Amino acid sequence: METIKQVYLIGLGAVGSAYAAKMNEAEPGLVKVIVDPQRLAAYRQAEILVNGKPCRFTFVTPEQAAEKADLILIAVKGHHLAEAITMIRPFVGEETIIMSLLNGITSEEEIGRAYGPEKLLHAFVVSTDATRAGRSTNYANLGRIVFGDKDNPASPKVKAVQALFDRTGVPYTIPADILRELWWKFMLNVGLNQVSAVLKAPYGVFQKVKEARELMAMACREVLAIAQRIGINLTAADIDAYHDLIARLAPEGKTSMLQDVEAGRKTEVESFAWTVVALGEKYGVPTPVNACLGRMIATLEQTYR
Repeated sequence: METIKQVYLIGLGAVGSAYAAKMNEAEPGLVKVIVDPQRLAAYRQAEILVNGKPCRFTFVTPEQAAEKADLILIAVKGHHLAEAITMIRPFVGEETIIMSLLNGITSEEEIGRAYGPEKLLHAFVVSTDATRAGRSTNYANLGRIVFGDKDNPASPKVKAVQALFDRTGVPYTIPADILRELWWKFMLNVGLNQVSAVLKAPYGVFQKVKEARELMAMACREVLAIAQRIGINLTAADIDAYHDLIARLAPEGKTSMLQDVEAGRKTEVESFAWTVVALGEKYGVPTPVNACLGRMIATLEQTYR
């Protein structure tokens, strides 16, 4: 594939809307948004704003699919992934590249089972402070998309997406070892997202309060032990580096899991705590901190008003 011209997004939350707006600003109409009929009706009722600017996205239902995508970006929550995998099917062609921007370490495996691992690039978003309230997304730091091919860092798929991001101004990094980086982000999410949700703490709390940072590190260390057991090259220095990253975020910014709790939405606790607990059982690593966080977040979900 020489040039990516047909980009489809499924998942118009904080991350999805921010990056879709960025690309459409550079090339109006480049990104089309896949929706079901119910969401289509809802999006037509209220204007979508990103940093205060109206975004006039083109919405397409699976039944309206008229072309195959060059690139599909999946930016839904983990508990909506199965639905998203089904909905994108009419848009997946022989040359389609699929990138999951989901948190966690399991979405690529699920997508690969449906469409073949050869279509995938592993990816995640880091350093964004995008938040969504209703139909409005705001961010001070867009962050960057970290992506790559686990078998070939310079594959044609990687080069095609790199060219797309270059021409649309999307910040990105292409690491030499995307699986290590994926686990690095997973470890950060397990600590920061979950502790922020339980404490209802924006980034400023972690910037100022030592005990919040210690709680985050305790959850991260369980991921570190599992990663080292299975040969992923993470170290304690990676946990220390998270503090510098968090220090650069807007103090009032909030993790996606905290946003979910505050909005009374289902969280991604299955992708974080319960994945860590399951892997701990598989590899013989104790995970009491994540078992506790998982139960606390499950309790929060069951006590929403």
